[in-house]
This record gives sequence, structure tokens and C-alpha cells, in this order.
Amino acid sequence: MTGPAAESKKLSRSFGRLTLLGILLVVAGLVGLVYTGVATLTSMLLFGWLLLIGGLVGLLHAIQSRGTSFFWLGVVVAALNIAAGVVVIRHPEGTAEALTMFAALLFLTGGVFRLVGSVVVRGPQFGWTLLQGAFGLLLGLLVLFDWPHSSLYVLGTFFSLALLFDGLGLIAFGVGGRRIVGMVSDQMAAERKLGEPDGAAGDKASEAHQKRSNN
Repeated sequence: MTGPAAESKKLSRSFGRLTLLGILLVVAGLVGLVYTGVATLTSMLLFGWLLLIGGLVGLLHAIQSRGTSFFWLGVVVAALNIAAGVVVIRHPEGTAEALTMFAALLFLTGGVFRLVGSVVVRGPQFGWTLLQGAFGLLLGLLVLFDWPHSSLYVLGTFFSLALLFDGLGLIAFGVGGRRIVGMVSDQMAAERKLGEPDGAAGDKASEAHQKRSNN
């Protein structure tokens, strides 16, 4: 009986940690939405360090696989990641401006393609696709017209929203998991309580039967 109880406690603690992590991410996302400039620089620095660390790890793997046909390809990819990481870390503002321009162009092209596709195809989701295209086109124009000033808040807003929604997802998963574990534990405890009298009665019956057989 101690085994399932201990496992349920471990699961509850694990789900509790997920909930705590979700709360931290939600708080970070809300703070980032308030201070979008700081969130933008933070996301750029994190992006740069990820590129740098990924390049170093890729370089180590390439060195370990020297002599194979993928050695030079791994070295080139790792070198590009390291160089990109160094550039992003040393120039986070310029990187934010370039990525914001790229995001605006993606919004523009995506919006235009959705608008044209919805008008040409006129499928069952015509209105929804048309609305998505118009929203993407408008968002791309707004970001592009305010560039490079928009680079101070666009990426930070996206980064903060990602943290916020990830945190809410973890909170929902952790709370739901703890609730399910609690329900299963209560059901198992109730089944054990219901089974104890039957077991005791069975033991008494077997003892009485043994006494009769001995007599």
C-alpha cells in the first residue's frame, strides 16, 4: 500500500513543480509585456547564447566524427552558428532591427498570399482566411512603417506572449495533473477500505473452517 501512495506523492510534487514553473513564466511574460524593450534585448541575448552554445556543441560533435563524410559540413555549420551567436551577443539592437524587418516581410507576404488565395479559391473558410490575410497584411504594414523603432517592442511582445501562454499551459497541466492524481489516490483509498472487511471476514471463515476440520 505504501508503493502507490509514495508514487502518487511523487507525481503530485512533480505536477506542483510544473505549476510553479508555469507561474514563473506567466510572471516573466507579464513583466515582459510591461517592459517590452528589456524583453527584446533579453530575447536577443538568449538567442545569441543559444546559437553560440549550439555551435560549440556542434563543433565538438564534428571533431568526434572526423574522418566521416559529414565532418566538414558539421564544422561549417558549427562555425556559422558560433559567428552568428557572437554577432547577436555583441549587437543585439541591430539584430533586433533585422529580425523585426524580416518578421514584417513575413507578415506582409503571408497576408497577401492569404488574401489572394481566399479570393481565388473561395473555399468553405473564405471569411476566416480573408480575415487572417487582412490582419497579417495590416500587422506587417504597421511594423514596417514604424521600423526601426518597432524593433524595440515587436520581438519583446512576441517573446513575452510566448512565455505567458507557455506558463498558462504549464499551470493548467500541473493543476489538472494534481487533480487527477488526487482523484485516483482517493479512489484507491476507498477501494482499500471497502476491501478490508471482506478480507477480515474471509480470514475468520478460514480459521473457523480449519478449527472444524481439526475437531
